[in-house]
Amino acid sequence: MTLAALALLLTACGGPGSDGDQPTFGGGAAPSTGAGELGAAKKQAGIEDCPTADGTAPADDALPDLTLDCLGGGSPVRLSGLAGTPTIINFWASWCAPCREELPLLAKAHRTYGDHLRIIGVDFADSAPDAAIELARRSGVTYPLLSDPDSTTKAPLKVIGLPQTVFVDAQGTMVATERVAFRSYADLTAAIEKHLGVSP
Repeated sequence: MTLAALALLLTACGGPGSDGDQPTFGGGAAPSTGAGELGAAKKQAGIEDCPTADGTAPADDALPDLTLDCLGGGSPVRLSGLAGTPTIINFWASWCAPCREELPLLAKAHRTYGDHLRIIGVDFADSAPDAAIELARRSGVTYPLLSDPDSTTKAPLKVIGLPQTVFVDAQGTMVATERVAFRSYADLTAAIEKHLGVSP
């Protein structure tokens, strides 16, 4: 096993019931909280509404043509239509320990970069949307959050562990994927500059 592969296994969450380098993820079990309560929790946390996807044809190497629900209620989002603004899409879950350390860094970036960078979170393979919203609230996350309880993005985006961050340029083209947790704000901003050419 290479050092890079070993580092990935040590720093990424494979999900509940993971087995070595063949991670499995929790399925889309019924939410433990009703839609109305989730919506109220989302509003209380100050989480923004999900973005409206661009109606133009997807770019080459665009995000997969999948539509995900907005966590806590709101309009679904077509991933392949996310263009117009440099974007990072972060895959996380309430059960992912490294994600808890990384989320506050993303929240800070959202406040710092403003309209120059769009940040979207995807609550992945998570059967507890209420816990996800509560974790987002505690982490200071206010950027839009999508929900993928059934792991529909796993194969097309090669989600092999959490967290995972996908970088998408203003034309809607995927330019890079980072499959390790950012351990510092400096590491995160360096990756944003490297992959998207955007500075705070």
